[in-house]
Amino acid sequence: VDCGRKANSTAVWRDVHGACIAEREFRLAQICALHLIVHAEELEPMIRLYEASGHVDELCTLLENGLGLERAHMGMFTELAVLYCKYRPTQIMDHLKLYWSRVNIPKVIRACEAAHLWPELVFLYVHYDEFDNAAQTIIAHSADAWEHASFKDIIVKASNVELYYKALRFYLNEQPLLLSDLLAVMMPRIDHTRVVSMFVKSDNIPLIKPYLVSAQATNNKAVNEAFNDLLIEEEDFVGLRNSIDNHDNFDAIGLAQRLEKHELLEFRRIAAHLYNQAKRWRQSLTLSKKDKLYKDAMTTARVSGSVEIAEDLLRYFVESGNAACFSACLFTCYDIVRSDVVMELAWRHGLANEAMPYFINLVREYQVKVDHLVEEVGELKVK
Repeated sequence: VDCGRKANSTAVWRDVHGACIAEREFRLAQICALHLIVHAEELEPMIRLYEASGHVDELCTLLENGLGLERAHMGMFTELAVLYCKYRPTQIMDHLKLYWSRVNIPKVIRACEAAHLWPELVFLYVHYDEFDNAAQTIIAHSADAWEHASFKDIIVKASNVELYYKALRFYLNEQPLLLSDLLAVMMPRIDHTRVVSMFVKSDNIPLIKPYLVSAQATNNKAVNEAFNDLLIEEEDFVGLRNSIDNHDNFDAIGLAQRLEKHELLEFRRIAAHLYNQAKRWRQSLTLSKKDKLYKDAMTTARVSGSVEIAEDLLRYFVESGNAACFSACLFTCYDIVRSDVVMELAWRHGLANEAMPYFINLVREYQVKVDHLVEEVGELKVK
């Protein structure tokens, strides 16, 4: 060793180092090796020598000590990482966290893959900007590599959008309660129609209800219909009414036809409301009259603006002997019904008292108009 120092030659250090290894003088061998490993071309033969002799611990110690040398190069950091993968897997992650920027990442990736070190492999893929491979590794080896927060960070950076749907299937099978959280970060890039179709086919729409609420802002037809179906299943008529009022991109007539046969009254009211929106006034009136929702029927007649529909509703109240609703309908549809029809119905069916408020208001209205005309005629005569 002293001769090697004096000679200060790579060839001499190599020979002395070989002799020290043969004599198992590892302390002296390390002194020689520290002068060799700073030369990249000497590193691999030395590693083969140590591995062939079965002196792996001494080799790892040598490289660990060599990392602090001023002339330490990428090969040293890389080869130590490879050795950790092979012989000391518990130490590889700490090494990578400290020196990931100084290792040859592709070479260490191959070593981690061969050693089935999946968390370390994901770590390297992320720092090598291979987010697609990182996500695929996590999905394929979730038992070892999956962690929800890190997976969310990785998947949004993936360039292959197909991985999003693969991730959704993975979460559906393994972490269904975290689906909404995952969808929240993926929402800007996913196809809402495809996502809904996926969960409809697997009959798991309730799992993504928070996502559907958020996605309704896009007024997507598939999202709206899936959410409406879910609200019907949950018998949430208030939520359904809000949904159809605020998001109109869905098959309104199809939904109304389903709801008109629903066992709950409030859902049948929503069916009538949908028919109103579609201007199918008579279907809406038929539903309201069937359920004796006379206020809704009057509102429908007024909104329709149809004289015929309003007067038919008046006749219905007369024929059913509902005098109170006859009077209320006159008030609600005051601007639509014809006074002569009202007068005839009241006279023929003895409803003069019920019609009297209507006629009082009508006479007052006519009186105001006549007074206005008289005033205008007077002004014209003066001129």
